[in-house]
Amino acid sequence: MNHSKSTIKCIKATPVRVPARPDSLNSPEITDEEAGFLAKFKAGKTWADFANQQKWIIEIETSGGVCGIGETYRSVEHEEVEPALHTLLGQDVLALNWRALPVESPRAYDGFETAVLDAAGRIMGVPIYQLFGGSVRDQIECSGWTGRRTPKDAARKAKEALDRGHRVFKFKCSDKDPIREWCEEIKLVCGDGIRLLLDPNQRWNDIETTMKLMEGVPPEMMYGLEDPVDRQDYAAFREIKKLLGIPLFIHISLPYKHQGQRPEDALCAIREQCADGFNFNGPMFGFVELANLAELDGKSCWHGSEVDCGILEVSALHAAAASPSCTIPSDIFGELVRVDDLILDGIKFEQGHALVPNGPGLGVELDNTALAKYQIGPALEVAM
Repeated sequence: MNHSKSTIKCIKATPVRVPARPDSLNSPEITDEEAGFLAKFKAGKTWADFANQQKWIIEIETSGGVCGIGETYRSVEHEEVEPALHTLLGQDVLALNWRALPVESPRAYDGFETAVLDAAGRIMGVPIYQLFGGSVRDQIECSGWTGRRTPKDAARKAKEALDRGHRVFKFKCSDKDPIREWCEEIKLVCGDGIRLLLDPNQRWNDIETTMKLMEGVPPEMMYGLEDPVDRQDYAAFREIKKLLGIPLFIHISLPYKHQGQRPEDALCAIREQCADGFNFNGPMFGFVELANLAELDGKSCWHGSEVDCGILEVSALHAAAASPSCTIPSDIFGELVRVDDLILDGIKFEQGHALVPNGPGLGVELDNTALAKYQIGPALEVAM
């Protein structure tokens, strides 16, 4: 193959802010203002402020006129993006080491990886999932999602998810939330139609708090708990599993290198046999490798998110489609939360399942009108 047409001749990074839809996060009466927690997850001044944090849309163009697009995680700064523009400019898309691109920032990395693989897939005429060996499924089951809610509000949001075809509904929660009351109200309006996945982001702190919050909660309503306590307190995870008799999951998020999260955390959790499955998110190659590791231990996983826009969520669909163990409903629901996904046509959903695009590369196109609308500053651009 003649690679002269696959050289990156231009890269552009555009900062955007895509706010949340009304009623998509917490109930109005509830605020999250724990400074340490918010800083840890780069959420802003309150949890409801996370959608207002800056993202970057990456566009690369090759000498052959092929374009690839990407999207970073939130709260990525100028100095995390600009160096990658210069290191990638002039590189051959088809000669790069796709497993280890020359991008230092773990929160900017996914945006450049997606743009490079989108371009590579378009050049080769295949969907991105084919670059991982091919797909094992053409649709990805997804969970419903919301932030912290009052009990009646929690039931209303769960019923909305049930009506969209979801069988699992995920709540963010803290040690101040009335979990039993949530379940009682949800049972009244949803019956046995939906199960709950609770994600305290380690904020239940210890076994005693977890058991107190789960007192009176019907086990049959629970899909599981994700990170109720410190995710490296493996003994506590094992004890909670034994006491509650419901699945426990550990979230390993590679963009959170500043928290000390590493791929080898999955190996530690497997050795300790403290979890029933995993929530993984990060670069596509990283996700597929972690999903394969979980499969070797007979564990299932799902694809996590930061409630992103469309480009990053479509990249997640491709990685999930290529991973046999990705059978737990994934966190792909940004279109329910943000006012725009920045892609034309959007992700197609059928009965709680997201359809995996099968066109070349990502299989979706950037919505330039929406990009211009939500741009919040000058773009960074380099060219040969």
